[in-house]
Formats: sequence, structure tokens, C-alpha cells
Amino acid sequence: MDAPPSRGEDLADLLGPLAAVWTRVAATVASRRADDPAPDDPFRGLYLSDEHVDRLLVHGRTTGEEAAGADAAGAGASSGRLAALRVAFGLEALDLELLLVALAPDLDSRFERLYGYLNDDVTRRRASIGLALELAGRQLADAAARGRLQPGGPLVDRALVLVEDPQRPFLSRSLRVPDRVTQHLLGDARPDPAVAALLVEVPDVPLGEWAPLAAALRRGVRLAYLREQPGGSGRALAAAALGAAGLGALGVDLGRVGDDHDPAALARLLAREAGLGRAGIVAGPVEVLAEQGATAVRALAELPAPVVLTGRRGWDPGWARAAPLALDVRPPATEERVRLWAVTLDGAAPELDLEAETAQFVLAPEQVARAAAAARLAAGLDGGEVTAEHVRAGARAQNAAGLERLARRIRPAVGWDDLVLPQRTLVELRELAARARHRDLVLGDWAMRPGGGRGRGVIALFAGDSGTGKTMSAEVIAGHLGLDLYTVNLATVVDKYVGETEKNLERIFAEAAHVNGVLLFDEADAIFGRRSEVRDAHDRYANIESAYLLQRMESFDGLAVLATNLRANLDEAFTRRLDAIVEFPMPDQAERLRLWDRCLGAGLPRAGDLDLEFCAAAFELPGGSIRSIAVTAAYLAADAGRPVGMVDLIHAVHREYRKLGRLSLEAEFGRYHHLLA
Repeated sequence: MDAPPSRGEDLADLLGPLAAVWTRVAATVASRRADDPAPDDPFRGLYLSDEHVDRLLVHGRTTGEEAAGADAAGAGASSGRLAALRVAFGLEALDLELLLVALAPDLDSRFERLYGYLNDDVTRRRASIGLALELAGRQLADAAARGRLQPGGPLVDRALVLVEDPQRPFLSRSLRVPDRVTQHLLGDARPDPAVAALLVEVPDVPLGEWAPLAAALRRGVRLAYLREQPGGSGRALAAAALGAAGLGALGVDLGRVGDDHDPAALARLLAREAGLGRAGIVAGPVEVLAEQGATAVRALAELPAPVVLTGRRGWDPGWARAAPLALDVRPPATEERVRLWAVTLDGAAPELDLEAETAQFVLAPEQVARAAAAARLAAGLDGGEVTAEHVRAGARAQNAAGLERLARRIRPAVGWDDLVLPQRTLVELRELAARARHRDLVLGDWAMRPGGGRGRGVIALFAGDSGTGKTMSAEVIAGHLGLDLYTVNLATVVDKYVGETEKNLERIFAEAAHVNGVLLFDEADAIFGRRSEVRDAHDRYANIESAYLLQRMESFDGLAVLATNLRANLDEAFTRRLDAIVEFPMPDQAERLRLWDRCLGAGLPRAGDLDLEFCAAAFELPGGSIRSIAVTAAYLAADAGRPVGMVDLIHAVHREYRKLGRLSLEAEFGRYHHLLA
């Protein structure tokens, strides 16, 4: 056979086996001619003339050296990609012969015409099953040989050879090698387009306890399930274990699998891709695929290849006939996470205290890599080094949008200096922020909350009258930690139908556990109310709702603040489950003076007659009401085209009193009461 131009070592490895196939084709042509009952058939030329066949055979005759080294189809399969294919897919010598016969027309077009001649049909230019068995030297009635091209054989099950024309008799069905297999044997490493959109990069960071999984894979374990805790990465752990076992990792995002995908066909393609790359399959989240039914998961879990599935829920025995090796994936320790940030930032933040700035973020390695990339991009736009704010913004960008459908997202715009509170309250708020920042170190690394299924969340109660700064304090804490504030909309939670409120709350808690944010339940007594004596079915279901919340809070892994004006209405059992209770008293006169000055702001034009000391002494109002009065006064002054004066403040106070249902008494307004006229 005339050797085509060399295209590298991969093609050179195929020349010997293809030469052997050519030799067998030539012998088969000669045999057909010897047994041809009508050599002078005038219609033979409609198919392929003998002279044309002779020219093909002469042109493709191997040299003596090639023929001597190619006495069997597997002669060149001792090294290179063909040998690796044989090992990876567990192929026998006959499988390789059949594969090469089917592959030949895709590598040399002369095989097409010769196969058409041997098929006695010039339109059928691929090898049929009967022709492939004949070229491999097997009897057409050999059941074992026929079985290699039926379901159950590795060529068919692993999608290395496709058997087409199923309506034809078995021996006349055509064989085709998929383009992905052909390209692989020629040295092309690009994945199959049918699965390329599902593939994701697997983190190459040895985090977590991967050694037990690696040992199991070396022992031949085919299926493992890694249950991820918030911040844990099953992909990273699986990649480290597969690498230690001498395999690569084929990462698959099951969230990208659509309803139009055939799970069984997709699983076969993934198994083939993993085999071609000498890799194991790392796929998740499994619960997304499970929505299509247990059969969809089973198609992936029962593949003849190493499969590591990841997810957040427990393993369902219906997902596979064999039990998997089940492991929990915990979040990285504090030191590991800091090291991961340092590696991904790659020296872009030399002055940044990474431990202090990233301790509060619960992110998987994939999320850390994306957050670091976002931080570097933002720093590039600002023309400087990566700062703490860049890192925080990158981390916040990793929050999924699921919680925003259930709660209102607030980007914090206030800080500690904006709070006007008693010193004791400020100290308690800073202690709460410290709890949130160091919870992974204390509850995770130091294991200070062991057993009982308890989560690693931080839950606080803010109690005080309306307008005393509870919501603003939650926003300040979120801003201090570099997190977003999510305010739960009670309208999306409370439902009149039995059990629906609990379902809505479960969705919120489940989403919040995987979001780097602070969850705020305003008017919390509406859903965290006190249990009552059961007198009818309504009381019983109301108590079930409270009991569910008590249990769910115990296993919560996020940061939550419950704000209420009526602490007495909360069930006492909630108190034990709270990490902190912060009281917000009404402001005293000195605090009210600071609030008046702060709420009016530095940019607002002020008239010379403003008497803030009088306002602080005369009007006993919380900060929320003072802020509302300041805004109303600003509108009044803007409409009149003048700086804010005392007349505007007095009228604004009067309007606020009317909202609150209070009378504007002359004794209270004192010497400014006449301004109301």
C-alpha cells in the first residue's frame, strides 16, 4: 500500500495495521474472482470493473518490508494510540481487527471503492458486518465473533463502532467508526461536539481528604458519590483522587443537560470520551439529573468506566443497582482556603491580608477561581492592585440568583459610622460580625458545635421598637463582611394552605445556605411566633409550622438576622437556638441630636434658624422617624426654593405625628408651635 504523506507519529502507528487490512482485502478480492460464476457479466462495469480493481490493488501494493511486518491486523497495535485504545476499552484482538476494517475508508478513500466491489454494490462503500468478519478471517456463523458487533460487545457499548441499517439482515448491516474516534487515533484531542457543551474545567487543587477515594479507585471501584457541604468541592476532590490513581478527570456539568438529551446515548458518549482521554467521569449536581427520573441517573451511574457523581442530597438507592462508595465533602479548612485565594490571585494582591478579607466567604474552589478572576479584571479597570473591595465584589458575584426570587437583595451602602446607637448595642453588633467572620474557624476547624446535626450558621435576634435601627444594623454588618443583605419578603413566604409556608421557608433556607449573604427576616414574629395550646386543627398546624422552624434553624449553615418589634411574641424555644440577642432601645436626647444632624446630612442647605437641640429635646422619636422627617423637610424646602429652616422641620414633625397617630401639642412644640399656623 502506498503510504500517504506522514501526519505525525499517530498516523505512523496506523500504517502497519492498515497495510495488513489492505493485504486481506487483496486476498478477498482474489478469492471472489476465483469463485465468480459470471466473470464476463456485461453489467459488471455498472459496479466496478476488474481493470479498475487491478489498478487500485497495484497502486496500493505494499512493499516487501511492509508486508512482512503486517501479517496480522494488530501488528502495529503494540504502541501508540491504538494500543492505548485497546487497554482503555478492554478490547480483544478481534475487536481491533473489526475496528480497523471499519476505520479504513475514513483514512484512505481507495478502501471505499474496494468495499463497494466486495459488497457487490458500489453505493455501499463501508464494510458490512459480513465483510468485516470475512476480512478478519472468521466464519460468518461464528456466534462469538458476531457477538463482538452486538450490544454487550465493547465496540458497540462504548460507541467505538456504530452498526447502521438496522432494518437489513445482520450480516449486511454497515459499520462506521464515529468521527471522534477517528480524530482521536489521528492525534486530535478535541472533545465530541455532542458533549463539548456539557464539559467543565475541573479544579487542579488537592483539597480535602482525597486519599481514601484514590485508594478505592486503584482497587477497581467504579462508582462513587460525593455529597458536598456548602463550600466543599466534589470536583476538586475527585480530580485529586483520579490523578493519584493515574487517571484524568472529565468534568461534566449536569445542570446543562436539557430535556431534549437522551440520557442513555449521552452517557455512552461521555464514557467514550473518558476512555479516549484515559479519565474518569466527574459529574454533578446529580439532583438536577434526577429530576428527569432515576433512569437518567442510572444510565450514568452504571457505565463501564470510573464515575464520580457529586451532589448535595443523600444517595437514592434507585439511582444504581450497585451501592456507590459514599463520602462527604467538607469545605476547605481556613488555611487551605487562604492558600487557594493566594494561588488564584497569583500575586495580584501583595498587600492584602487574605485571611482577614476572605474568612467570611464560603466558596468552593471553582468559585474562588472565578472570584479571583473577577477581582483581577476589576483591578485592571481601576489601574491598580487588587484591593479588599475587588475581592469582595468578586466573591459576591458568585452568588446564585435563586435567592433573589425569594428575597430582596440589598447592596450595603452604610457603615459603622452611620449607626447612632448605645455603646453596649454597638459592642454586641461587632461581636456578632466577629462570629460571622470566624465561624468556619471556630465551628469547622475547631469543631465547637459537634453532633446533633447542627449547622454552622450564625443566627441573631434584633429586638426593639420600629425605627430604632434594626434593619440598618443588619445592612452595616453585611457591608462590614463584604456580603449582600437579603430581606425576606413575607408575602412570598406565608401561605394560607397547610404546609406551603414550610415549603417556602425551606426554599429560602436551602438557597441561603449556599449564598454568601446575610438573610434578614423583618417582622420575624409573623412566622416565628409562639406556640399555643391546641384547641382545633388550625392551632395544631400552626404549631407544626413553628416546630419545623425550630428544627430547620438548628441545621442552618448561613447567616440570618431575625428582626422584631415584639420580642414577647417569639417562641421561647427560639432563644436557645440564637447565637446573639441585640436590644435596640429608643435613643436618648444626645443620640437624637446626633441623629438629627446625621439625617439632615452634609449636602443639604441649612437655614440659620435651625434649632436641632430643641428638636432632640422636645421630640422623643426613633431614628427611622427622624430620617423620615428630614426627607419631608427637604422636599418642603425644595418646593419653596429655600434652605431647610425650622418651619420646614416643624411642619415635617407635624406630618410624622399624624402618621403615628399622635397629637401635635403646644406643650411639646413649645415656642415653635406657631409655625404650624
